[in-house]
Amino acid sequence: MIGSPTTNEPPSTERPPSSAAARVDARQRTAASALSVPILAAISFCHLLNDMMQSLIPAIYPILKASFHFDFAHVGIITFTYQVTASLLQPIVGSFTDKRPKPYSLVFGMGSTLVGLVLLSVAGTFGLLLIAAGLIGLGSSVFHPESSRVARLASGGRHGLAQSVFQVGGNAGSALGPLLAALIVLPGGQRSLVWFSGVAILGMFLLARVGAWYKNHASVRKAVAHHESKALPLRTLGALGVLMILVFSKFFYLASLTNYYTFYLIDRFHISVRSAQMHLFLFLGAVALGTVLGGPIGDRIGRTRVIWVSILGVLPFSLLLPHVDLFWTAVLSIPIGFILASAFPAIVVYAQELVPGRVGLVSGLFFGLAFGMGGLGAALLGLLADRTSIGAVYDLCAFLPALGILTAFLPDVRRVHAEWSPK
Repeated sequence: MIGSPTTNEPPSTERPPSSAAARVDARQRTAASALSVPILAAISFCHLLNDMMQSLIPAIYPILKASFHFDFAHVGIITFTYQVTASLLQPIVGSFTDKRPKPYSLVFGMGSTLVGLVLLSVAGTFGLLLIAAGLIGLGSSVFHPESSRVARLASGGRHGLAQSVFQVGGNAGSALGPLLAALIVLPGGQRSLVWFSGVAILGMFLLARVGAWYKNHASVRKAVAHHESKALPLRTLGALGVLMILVFSKFFYLASLTNYYTFYLIDRFHISVRSAQMHLFLFLGAVALGTVLGGPIGDRIGRTRVIWVSILGVLPFSLLLPHVDLFWTAVLSIPIGFILASAFPAIVVYAQELVPGRVGLVSGLFFGLAFGMGGLGAALLGLLADRTSIGAVYDLCAFLPALGILTAFLPDVRRVHAEWSPK
């Protein structure tokens, strides 16, 4: 019968696939809506645990620098090893799991972080420190693309909000790392890191439950798979290139603050390590708060507007930061972290919408790029600090947010899709 939903004839227009995609999308919303809150809460909390453990690496740099007599270049190489390992593997993991879902891979990722953290607590040589950092980077490479996919699957269609909820867990964990380092690791030394293994075990337990939910919902991920075999148009590739430059600007500048902020404060204002860690906690707390807003505001007003404000809007504050006293340094670090952090949820969701059907690849690419830029920034800025001064690092990095002007070249996603779709 003509028009029967059970016909086996191939569609002659784009309408049937669109209807099929709409039905699957409706299925996705229905399946996810009942479980979105507990799953989003669980994946965000596990992101907090994961990134809290990972942030202990830069948080204990003053201990390692003193114990092993490292210079800034050694510190940068440790960060480079950790973050580049994550950046190279994340898009590979994401692309692989786009085609072959691995619901329990999240447990493996957290387990790798656990092993790396335990090794970091007992490492007595620079080589073992690098291996430990690499294992933690491996855990990150598995965790981020797959957990970002779970967050989108559990979003109920509010992708920006889900991405922000997911990311704020990570940022909160990154902020807690220096605080816990100041309260536990600094008094207890390097070996006290082993106490955080209980945190990793808790994360593995929760991620096993998330993996079971993901396994039951994995078939829903085929909702936009009809795009997967299409070649990306030049306009899409150009937009992805712009986004990568913006990620470079954001995370290269963040590398100067997350990795060397304590050294900068100690060198310029002669404060204690504990006080410097508290200032770093203040900045990272502002980053966590800013992340909450980027996604949901992007859902309402559009991703490109959020990206405009969140990168270029930091420029006045970053230019002032190297020229003020300790009080105003602390004050300026709050809007810098708050505004700059709102960009990444909007960038990730914009990229996911730009390249539908490849959530794992896109998430892995941009989370991996974020780690890679942070690692490259840490290494290069460490070398710059050794050859000049730590203050020179902040004088140079102050201009990086000016690259936010490139947001003007980002196209409207709907127009890109219209050009992409068959006529």
